Amino acid sequence: MKDNKEKKVLKPLEAANQEIPTIKYWPDVWRRLKQNKLAMIGLFIIIVMVLLSIIGPMVSGFTYDKQDYLYIDVHPGVESQYIFGTDDLGRDLFTRVTMGTRYSLIIGILAALIDVVIGVIYGGIAGMYGGKIDMVLMRIAEIVYSIPYMLVVILMSVVFSTGSGSGTSLFVMVLAMTITSWVTMAVMVRGQVMQLKQFEYSLASRSLGGNNRWILKKHIIPNTLGPILVNVTLTIPRAIFSEATLGFLGLGLQAPKPSLGNLASDSLSSMAVGNGYQLLFPAVFISLIMFAFNVLGDGLRDALDPKLRK
Repeated sequence: MKDNKEKKVLKPLEAANQEIPTIKYWPDVWRRLKQNKLAMIGLFIIIVMVLLSIIGPMVSGFTYDKQDYLYIDVHPGVESQYIFGTDDLGRDLFTRVTMGTRYSLIIGILAALIDVVIGVIYGGIAGMYGGKIDMVLMRIAEIVYSIPYMLVVILMSVVFSTGSGSGTSLFVMVLAMTITSWVTMAVMVRGQVMQLKQFEYSLASRSLGGNNRWILKKHIIPNTLGPILVNVTLTIPRAIFSEATLGFLGLGLQAPKPSLGNLASDSLSSMAVGNGYQLLFPAVFISLIMFAFNVLGDGLRDALDPKLRK
């Protein structure tokens, strides 16, 4: 009888000593992100858009600048080879929309990457060293941030436009968008660094002889990846929308290179003669891209929030 009682007492003790399964941080972030249906819809749309921008021009059988004057303003469904129809110069609209999506995504991603590189380095130095260095760097950042973003982009596009005045190059477009937009990333990273450098692991690394550069590189920046990722997902649609605005104003990529903004601008003249489909497709693609990146950014922000971790 005694042995049976001891066994009954030991069983709960053994169960308590068993290791509780734990989930690592990034797998847990992915698990929570998957639970957000709207964010997953956004991620799916982004994947589809990327695949369309790569595969679309390859499978269409046309180039974005090929003109066929026998098929001008062909509506969708009239000719089987023209899925989205043609424009006023007989160019395949499906090829131009998917190619325009490619250029718009490239501009958005490059602008976001440059923002990350400049913002992380600038904000990391300001937050880590503090004092006079932080004061000088932040005053410079405030001066840059006070300049209207869209005004700088428009001025850069006008000044560095091509000789014919019909648009700008991809490099100038990306440069114009990043000349002031990195400040938001820098301020966010600075705040994170100033907070994280007071944590125990940073102080322990310093006590073991780690210098500022080592602590920043090995301990602090890896722990700011969450907010950086969220900022990137919100920077990309802003850059794409800025490019679309410039293209709509006639300051986008040099013709005949298509972008979603250029396509929307070029289609305005066709609206009066009943060719609204030429505006519909680029407008839908712009709207879907903006929606997808914004809901994905919101989903990432919730998934990366440690307060919501269960």
